[in-house]
Amino acid sequence: MKLTNFKLSNIKKRYVDVGVSLVLAGFIIVGYNSAFNDGITNSKSKPTHQQSLSFYGFNMDSFFIEKEHVIKRNEVFGSILENNGFDTNMALLLEHEARDVFSIRNIREGDKYHVIKKNECDSKPIAIIYEPDKFKYVVYDLRDNVNVKLVEKDVDVCEHVVTGEIKTTLWQALEDQGVNPSIIDNMEDALSSSVDFYHTQKNDKFKLIYENKYVDGEYAGMGRLIAAAYSNDNGAHYSFLYKMKDGEEGYFDQEGRPAKKAFLKAPVKFSRISSNFNLRRFHPIKGRTIPHLGTDYAAPYGTEIRTVSDGVVEAAHYSGGNGNFVKIKHDNVYETQYLHMSRFAKGIKPGARVRQGQTIGYVGSTGLSTGPHVCFRFWKNGRQVNHLKEKLPMAKPMNMAELPSFYKHRDAMITRLDVVKSSDAVSSVKP
Repeated sequence: MKLTNFKLSNIKKRYVDVGVSLVLAGFIIVGYNSAFNDGITNSKSKPTHQQSLSFYGFNMDSFFIEKEHVIKRNEVFGSILENNGFDTNMALLLEHEARDVFSIRNIREGDKYHVIKKNECDSKPIAIIYEPDKFKYVVYDLRDNVNVKLVEKDVDVCEHVVTGEIKTTLWQALEDQGVNPSIIDNMEDALSSSVDFYHTQKNDKFKLIYENKYVDGEYAGMGRLIAAAYSNDNGAHYSFLYKMKDGEEGYFDQEGRPAKKAFLKAPVKFSRISSNFNLRRFHPIKGRTIPHLGTDYAAPYGTEIRTVSDGVVEAAHYSGGNGNFVKIKHDNVYETQYLHMSRFAKGIKPGARVRQGQTIGYVGSTGLSTGPHVCFRFWKNGRQVNHLKEKLPMAKPMNMAELPSFYKHRDAMITRLDVVKSSDAVSSVKP
């Protein structure tokens, strides 16, 4: 268990003489929903053997643990402290001392916290435990010299194997096997060069080896996709996650060819083309024929827009009909542009380096736009072209020296995939 500990220093009186108004002004939280599945035992419940020993580091035989609390909309840490017998001075002190560990300004609506007391009759707690997510918690120890520490929970990672056949949709086929359909994103990354996930068909078959994460014995989320096999009318397609000697990790097919291409097919996942590249398109707003030098991908407001290849951001700002847009230079030949964003992703500004698949903004309808979409424009040697008709370069191949080690890994994964039968699918995904 990793532990980040921050020993509190004595704070001069000037930090604790500030009025209540400063505290409340600084601690307002924007609404944000977050749900967690961790089971919590309150003080009146019969604890398990493990819980009787420790509850977030506190011996349950020596302390009183209140029932779990949930952060309410617009609730601030200052009011939580006030409700537990502390004044404004403690809130200011805690804000100062926690800033380098986990700021009390960052608590969010829907998150859980626990109040620890010496006994049930005490008016003030000795500690407040806050859980920002399933994988860590923060201890605000309020005894004498106040201490703040961030604790990362132990995470168990288990590999699972699943197989299935599409009867209606890939999404439904995964749900039928008890697999989180969000793994489709991983499948697309792994098999992007050989499988078109926009056009899956009935009777397509798949086998997957993937990771699940468990915290305190409970499912906490999906990990990596380790290997995938997908069979359709074009035959069987394989992909394997492999880490090379230089530390770079990626997906490769049976021959060691990289799964990803130099450019992704689209800047938005699972969207539809609402308007193609067209030199004689009738403009719906201007009411006349104007060349459409891009491809429009319709998607709901807020959908993530990703860069189709590695590169450097050349521009990221608002510009009339283009609305909020980002332009990226990939090399001396290719550039891409993404128009009508609702907003930019954090850190996206001129000069920023971006990686293929990185979120650079979010779908909107700014500028001259009739609805939420991203207009994707593609430059080759300074001229806008239809990217769907371009023969784009391949990704950098695996080093020949890596192949013997890769083939050994590949064969082991294929053996594991081949022994799985359809009847094993449901049980294979259970922890």
